[in-house]
Amino acid sequence: MHLNLFAHGCGHHSAAWRAPGSAVDRLGDVTWWEDLARTAERGRFDAVFLADGQSLSPTPGPSWFLEPVTALTALARATTRIGLVSTISSTFWDPFHTARLSASLDHISGGRAGINVVTSMTDAEARNHGMDRLPDHEERYARAAEFIGAVTALWESWPAGSPPTAAVPVDHHGHFFDVDGPLNIPATPQGHPVLFQAGASEPGRDLAARYAEGVYAVAWDLDSARDYRMDLRRRAAEYGRDPDNLVIMPGLVTFVGATEEEARAKQRELNELLPVADSLRQLSFFVGRDTSGWALDEPVPDLPPLAEFTGPAGRYATILRILASSPNGRPTVRDLLGYLAAGGGHATFVGTPEQIADEMERWVVNGAADGFNLMPPTLPGGLDDVVDLVVPVLQERGLFRREYTADTLRGHLTSRCRHHAA
Repeated sequence: MHLNLFAHGCGHHSAAWRAPGSAVDRLGDVTWWEDLARTAERGRFDAVFLADGQSLSPTPGPSWFLEPVTALTALARATTRIGLVSTISSTFWDPFHTARLSASLDHISGGRAGINVVTSMTDAEARNHGMDRLPDHEERYARAAEFIGAVTALWESWPAGSPPTAAVPVDHHGHFFDVDGPLNIPATPQGHPVLFQAGASEPGRDLAARYAEGVYAVAWDLDSARDYRMDLRRRAAEYGRDPDNLVIMPGLVTFVGATEEEARAKQRELNELLPVADSLRQLSFFVGRDTSGWALDEPVPDLPPLAEFTGPAGRYATILRILASSPNGRPTVRDLLGYLAAGGGHATFVGTPEQIADEMERWVVNGAADGFNLMPPTLPGGLDDVVDLVVPVLQERGLFRREYTADTLRGHLTSRCRHHAA
């Protein structure tokens, strides 16, 4: 299977920065990120992924700090084999700028770069880029499709090993962008950086199926993950693509302990550090309504269906899924805050290394995932637990590589799991 480290702040749990010994004072220290990348490389992960935002995060605690392409360039010099993936906003970035920066990273890293194209989420971000508000959903995804086409044409405009005179203009003149080209950097060691996408809405799924090589997904349970993966594979086939060339990795939060009780104690200790008022503000952002007056120990109030929601569709759909599938009836507001605190509704596995490996294997064998985008609740501890305790179990079962067999990120992603169910 494929494993990717989604490195974020002090960890993905909203209270990780408040935990004793947290690295909150090191987020601007590039050696902190280099250490995380080296740990993930020791675990033979496919890639390190850094998200990005264009404004202060609406979530509690510290979030964005170093600009990701800049940080990943430093990580390229601190590692040798692991892939390096940065989020790029097609709403705010320019195709030429994107192609040039990402191609530079691919050259510097020897063919390990990737970009995760997003359409951005908030009006606060838009106001930092000369807009009053974000364009509507349909326009953002139309722009993203044109953006990807222009960036790809630029990546391919100067053949590797050829003189500059062999470069050809791209002559892209579309609805959103005008780009003459060619790019002033020749083709990179892996041809061009790997393209990732993370859309959950209808336009987002279509964009991923049409262009992406890797997909970061949100799935609370196996059934929803399998439905999503099957849908993307079907769409990819309709575009004439081989669905097996699409690597789908749901986000995964893990709490690992020598016993299940120890793992649950780690989860509970973090949840107890959660600032309730801030968490309710975060929930307000996710559901598009004021939740500050919701009673913590009462069931979550009814929410409108997905079709009536105008905010980030993927996260809202996940919340609806949690409310509908809770094993003990409709969860309380306090329960929901706990579920969301460590990854916003992504799959959460709690238990021993063997129990977590069991569940990871179950998802892959049953066609719900090609691997996972690991979202450690704390860093570095949550990452260390997976690399040192869970990965050896997966390797023993023949589910994960013991050594790298490729030098490029694309090479890592095309190494398939023989246990996989289509």
